[in-house]
Amino acid sequence: MKIICIGRNYTKHIEELNSERPDEPVIFMKPDSAVLLKNNPFIIPPFSDNIHYEAEILVKINRIGKFIDKKFAHKYYEEIGLGIDFTARDLQSRLKEKGLPWEKAKAFDGSAVIGNFCNKSELDLDAIPFQLERNGEIVQDGNSSHMLWKIDELISYVSQFFTLKIGDIIFTGTPAGVGRVEADDVLVGKIADKDFFRVKVK
Repeated sequence: MKIICIGRNYTKHIEELNSERPDEPVIFMKPDSAVLLKNNPFIIPPFSDNIHYEAEILVKINRIGKFIDKKFAHKYYEEIGLGIDFTARDLQSRLKEKGLPWEKAKAFDGSAVIGNFCNKSELDLDAIPFQLERNGEIVQDGNSSHMLWKIDELISYVSQFFTLKIGDIIFTGTPAGVGRVEADDVLVGKIADKDFFRVKVK
């Protein structure tokens, strides 16, 4: 299983981090060791004191594909989920300043929360509402309609570089509202008011 992540896919998130708006999707990867095991807490790693939550819509690939035309991309997934791309923001900033890769800040153990999935037929894929609650307060309130690149566009684009395989998961980017986690936080992710994950921070 590959975890393929898309960065800078929501304008307001780009603005809140003072990043440059890309001309094409920004891609980075997480290894399978980044997956936070079900029902396990997220443990703040010792190498960072500024871990940020980033809630994202997930797409689970269900067939093998390469050089997928956008008009056929819908055939390559049936399930939509929700997750968190945990980011060591302090470490990422230092790496970016030096022009170095982000992996240490993005792909560390436990940095990928993969919540529940539902059939895509239950949703309007062009307008999926999702939220992240931190200790009962909504901190991210996103909608797939605000993506710079929609799901089918991302599948087509990613497949130009990487063969997509059954079980691969695409993290489609995070909206504005990212922020620092603290020990004892409880993070709850929702799509259309239905819980898709709950994570305790330690």
